Amino acid sequence: MNTTQQVGTEGVWLVIPLYNEASVIGEVVTHARSVFPGVVVVDDGSVDGGAEVARQAGAVVVRHPVNLGQGAALQTGFEFALTRPDMQWVVTFDADGQHQTDDVLAMLAKARAEDLQVVFGSRFLDDRTTPSLAKKLVLRAAVGYTNLTTHTRLTDAHNGLRLLRRDVVERLDITQNRMAHASELVEQIGALSVRYGESPVHILYTDYSRSKGQSLWNSVNILVELILR
Repeated sequence: MNTTQQVGTEGVWLVIPLYNEASVIGEVVTHARSVFPGVVVVDDGSVDGGAEVARQAGAVVVRHPVNLGQGAALQTGFEFALTRPDMQWVVTFDADGQHQTDDVLAMLAKARAEDLQVVFGSRFLDDRTTPSLAKKLVLRAAVGYTNLTTHTRLTDAHNGLRLLRRDVVERLDITQNRMAHASELVEQIGALSVRYGESPVHILYTDYSRSKGQSLWNSVNILVELILR
């Protein structure tokens, strides 16, 4: 029996925000759907044809006519997933290939074994992910600020890989469209007093992902937006 059969992927929907990732989104969707058949790609105003690539790879595609930001794309994906009567879990998953389906399976197994409503992925629970020292320091600072200002205690508050149970998704309302949406999401989950945990994940930092917003400067922007918010 393989890992997918052992964990069970029924009722799991991956929500993938998409903005100009035509060169990689087909492979991301194809691999994701080999494990999780339910994949919705929210095309956030792309102009490179990525939405059609995602559709041909088998994803359900929902489109924003203009670019609204990742927070808005996630909220649209949540709203779509809630229309699916089979949906029990939502996974926030990136379009650039840096997230791993094996990590999602581990998060799902943890949630079911420990009766958790939310599982956050963390880069800092093992040594598989290797951000630069400067990036790690900035991310740690963001975690410290988030833990001080929300009802949560996390090791990695700005990791885009998250598992959310349906009853939590029903109560989320993301209004921060840009980088600060991740902190808003953590803040809302903390305010709900739900059962949550963390699971180690491997984030692949490639030349491509760095060029699309995984730079040190992007991490600094996250911290600045968080404080200004």
